[in-house]
Amino acid sequence: MEAVPVLSIFAENKPGKLEKITEVLAKEGINILGFSIVSVKDFGVIKFLVDKPEKAYQKFKERGFTVAKVPCLGIELEDRPGGLYEVVKLISSKEINIESALVYVAETRKKAYFVFEVEDLDSAWEKLKGEGANFLRASDFIKE
Repeated sequence: MEAVPVLSIFAENKPGKLEKITEVLAKEGINILGFSIVSVKDFGVIKFLVDKPEKAYQKFKERGFTVAKVPCLGIELEDRPGGLYEVVKLISSKEINIESALVYVAETRKKAYFVFEVEDLDSAWEKLKGEGANFLRASDFIKE
């Protein structure tokens, strides 16, 4: 199994915060491949799939952001009606709970991945690996 690193940044929910976060990536030449934002009142978590996760992680730490690198799984899905349904149905059939997720479109309208976080990555991998799914590997997109 090759886990997919997703960066999670805990941030205040206020104007300009996302700008400051994305500025770090822009100035460092780090490409955002996928992201999600979840906010609850005054705070939120912004998750990024980037092409240089180690560099991004270090730069966020240096600039005082609260950041974590979370190992995730990514499963290819077809870009058509029902594509996401089929992937989450497979995950659900193995009694795996999705804690958070984002979508990464690798090739516009050709290939996409459902990237998701689970409590027990190794267990989820064992349950899914023999099901014929195509998994995203960090080496497919990391450029460090």
